[in-house]
Amino acid sequence: MTIKTTTHLNFRGDARAALAFYQSVFGGRQTVVTYKDAGAVQNPDEADQVMWGQVEAENGFRIMAYDVPSRLAWNPGEIPVFVSVRGNGAEEVAGYWQKLAADATILQPLAPAGWSPLYGMLRDRFDITWVLDVEVAYAPA
Repeated sequence: MTIKTTTHLNFRGDARAALAFYQSVFGGRQTVVTYKDAGAVQNPDEADQVMWGQVEAENGFRIMAYDVPSRLAWNPGEIPVFVSVRGNGAEEVAGYWQKLAADATILQPLAPAGWSPLYGMLRDRFDITWVLDVEVAYAPA
């Protein structure tokens, strides 16, 4: 089994532009899943915003980004980064989750989601936000 740890940037409506910019700098493939694509639209005005996006290049560069929905608090620079851990197996991801969850604040319980067999988000005892999921292949944008 393998995992990947990736910097996950948070935006309010600029994730797509940021991903395009980073792709222009580092090359690679850009993948974007909107709230509409994932069947997770809560505000119709945000349906085409990025729920999950990434740029992954052959040179090893990899970055993820999303648009924080308006229903959640977001202040630029206050919570600009998540640590994303993507595994290829549910058992492995669940094991990391169990250890990270000790004394953590659970933001999204680890459970199946529309875009992944297993997904969860927590803020650990050091106030670091972690996103864990089982990786699913998406077609590049």
